[in-house]
Amino acid sequence: MSSSFGLFFRTIIARAYPRIIGVRRQPSWVIHEAILPLLSVAAYAYIYRAMKAPESYIGFVLLGGAMTAFWLNVLWSMGAQLYWERSSGNLELYIMSPSSMMAVLAGMALGGMLLTMVRASVILLTGILLFQIPFHASSWPLLIGVFLLTLLALYGLGMMFASVFLLFGREAWHWVNLLQEPVYLLTGMNYPLRIFPTLLASCAAVIPLTTGMDAMRQILFADAGFFPLWLNILTLSGLSIFYLFLAWRMLKFLERKAKEEGKITVKWQ
Repeated sequence: MSSSFGLFFRTIIARAYPRIIGVRRQPSWVIHEAILPLLSVAAYAYIYRAMKAPESYIGFVLLGGAMTAFWLNVLWSMGAQLYWERSSGNLELYIMSPSSMMAVLAGMALGGMLLTMVRASVILLTGILLFQIPFHASSWPLLIGVFLLTLLALYGLGMMFASVFLLFGREAWHWVNLLQEPVYLLTGMNYPLRIFPTLLASCAAVIPLTTGMDAMRQILFADAGFFPLWLNILTLSGLSIFYLFLAWRMLKFLERKAKEEGKITVKWQ
C-alpha cells in the first residue's frame, strides 16, 4: 500500500516538473501570458472609472483577470492535454505505465496551477499598482481557503474534460474554443453576478469560477454577493468531490477502452 502511494506522489511530482521548470527556461512567456492579458483588464477598468462606478468594480475586473488565467490553463493545458499527448505518442506510455492516470492528471494540474499562479500574480499586482485598488480582506485565511477550494474544483473539472475531450478526438479543439468565451459571460468575471436572473446565476454556479469569485468578492470587497458565503463554500466543496469523482470514473472508462479496443491511443482519431 505504501509503495502505491509513493508511486502516486512521485508521478505527480514528475508530471508537474516540466511545467514548473518551463517558467525558468522560457521567461519570454511572461510577455504574452501576463502582460498582454493585462491590456483587456485595463480596458474594463478604464470603462468603469469613466462611468464613475464604485472602485470595487475595478477590483472585480482585476480578480476576474487573474482567475481567467486559471480557466484558460484548465481548458488548454488540462482539457486538451491528453489529446495532444496522444498526438505526440506519450499517451500510450501513460496507459501502459504502472502508475495511475489520476496521478498523471494531478501532476498536470499541480504544474499548471503553479505556472498560472505566476501569471495571475503579475496581472493582480500590476493592476493594483496601476489603479490603486485597496484590498481589505475580512479574513485572509478564509480567502486563501476559498481560493484553494476554487482551484480544486476547477482543476477537477479540467481533469474530467481531459478524458471527455480525448474521446471526442479531433473535435476536442472545437470544444475547447466553444467553452472559452461563454464562461467569460456566465461567471460574471467583469461585473457583479447579481445582475443575472436567479435561474441563470444558479445554472452558472456549476462552474467553479462563478461560485469562487462570488465568495472571494464578498471577502475582499465586502460585496453583498449573489449567494451567501457559506453556500458558496458548500457548493465549491460539493463541486470538487463531484468533478474529481467524474474524472476518476472517466479515466477508468478510458483505460478500459484503450486496453480492450486499442483505439484510444491511435493518433489523429
